[in-house]
Amino acid sequence: MQGDVIRTLRETIDYVGHIHTAGNPGRNEIDDTQELNYRGICRAIAATAYDGYVGHEFLPVGDPVQALRQAFRTCDQG
Repeated sequence: MQGDVIRTLRETIDYVGHIHTAGNPGRNEIDDTQELNYRGICRAIAATAYDGYVGHEFLPVGDPVQALRQAFRTCDQG
């Protein structure tokens, strides 16, 4: 919520019990219209020892199933 997401995540991950994200603007699909680079954020999460859930709140503007598949491809770092 304060910016500098990846550095903050790395410094505080031992204290995180759940990660909840949402796009900006509009909480829409995880794509290049959003201000945050979710591929980079997910890569940073995967590089830590975090083994909890990551929830992403979004409202698809198109086909919801396709949007969910794209979100999974963007965030899958395994």
